[in-house]
Amino acid sequence: METEHITVFSGSSIIVKGLQNRLDDHNIGSITKDRVESARLAGFGSDRNAVELLILKSDIEKAQPIVDSYKEEINS
Repeated sequence: METEHITVFSGSSIIVKGLQNRLDDHNIGSITKDRVESARLAGFGSDRNAVELLILKSDIEKAQPIVDSYKEEINS
């Protein structure tokens, strides 16, 4: 079983959480990497769009249409 994670989306925490919920609805597990919070805890500044959403590489085929649809929706 493959356990390598890949980044499929990055943005603000609210936008990333919306996509994470959609992936959860399709039983696609994901994790977030919050560089904003990590930078804050270390005493540094960071870009507000520095939250990344990662999924297992083996789930990319199932997740890509959902990610593409979400991107289209938030950009319209």
